[in-house]
Amino acid sequence: MLWQSVATEWASLIFRWLHVVAAMGWIGSSFYFIHLDLSLKPGSGLPDGVKGEAWQVHGGGFYRIVKYLVAPAAMPTELTWFKWEAYTTWLSGFVLMLIVYYLEADLFLVDKAVLDLTPLRAGLFSLGSLLLAWLLYEAACRSGLARHELPFAIGGYLFLVGLTYAFTHVLSGRGAFNQIGAVVGTIMVANVFATIIPNQNKIVAALLAGKTPDPRWGAAGKERSVHNNYLTLPVIVLMISNHYPLLFATRFNWVIVAIVLALGPVIRHFFNARHADRPSPWWVWGVAAVAMIAIGLLSAAGPRQVHTGALPAQPDFAAVQEIVSTRCGMCHAMEPVWDKITTAPKGILLDDGGHIRRYARLIGRNAAWSNAMPPGNVTEMTAAERATIAAWLAAGATD
Repeated sequence: MLWQSVATEWASLIFRWLHVVAAMGWIGSSFYFIHLDLSLKPGSGLPDGVKGEAWQVHGGGFYRIVKYLVAPAAMPTELTWFKWEAYTTWLSGFVLMLIVYYLEADLFLVDKAVLDLTPLRAGLFSLGSLLLAWLLYEAACRSGLARHELPFAIGGYLFLVGLTYAFTHVLSGRGAFNQIGAVVGTIMVANVFATIIPNQNKIVAALLAGKTPDPRWGAAGKERSVHNNYLTLPVIVLMISNHYPLLFATRFNWVIVAIVLALGPVIRHFFNARHADRPSPWWVWGVAAVAMIAIGLLSAAGPRQVHTGALPAQPDFAAVQEIVSTRCGMCHAMEPVWDKITTAPKGILLDDGGHIRRYARLIGRNAAWSNAMPPGNVTEMTAAERATIAAWLAAGATD
């Protein structure tokens, strides 16, 4: 058992590191090329078929970059492809899902207070929804709906919000946030794998054959690239949300995701407008401020299961200690007794009164003001017990 736990921990570290590094490369190149494309300017003396040029300075050198509207007249001798960053990001992320959410579904994917699923059913639901969501998005794009940008954006937004609501009523809060992030990430990498790169291959093949490439291939790739650009900021928030229980494990978690899904594209609109040398939409930051205040208020609404009965104004610390010892102590102890856990998570011990007082605010964020802990509510902490801890904290966390 020990070697399995150690191997899982190391695998999680290695693939998380790879995932983050690959995502940095993918997102960085995506942001750069969107900026470049929007900043191109027409100029004199440019080759035929060139859309525009941009001058840039970096690392002590000047760069002159031109973009062909479709393709150059002949195939260049060397060509750099941007695809492996995207593929590596998704593949490493999927391995992480296997390690963290599927192999430990009873802790992180399932919450029996939400829906009593077996780990197998939860995993199948997760995989099935990934595939179905991508197929629906792909069908909408190929049908021509994506050419109507505003209706398509609104429809896509409502689709993702609807998925989020469904996920939060099937999976744990943490699992639901990860699932909607995985859906968006899958759509993004599928845009690269199924449209952008194949269309670029078609253009290259046409050039090698001495033919004129179809401009629709490049236009379709550009369309998907723009979709990815507006989805990037929300997916980053969703992927790091598992560190913030007041986001994923509170009563209005799906509304928080809805705000994030709207806020990310709004912020990208500001930067895209500036890159295109259009008037800066400064109103974006007012919207962002209101949205962040709304998220803060929603995250303070407490856990999903609300206790409606009466509680003592000054909860006895002995009662709080009993709750924490019973519901949390099986993992947060010198010698955990929970299967597959060999050391206290994050080194946090809750096996005596001194430790409970020391980590009082951490207990509050995870088990009183949210229902992040115990994970999956495996020890069946009740709403009354969470409310008792919250009342103790509100009274100053004293004896």
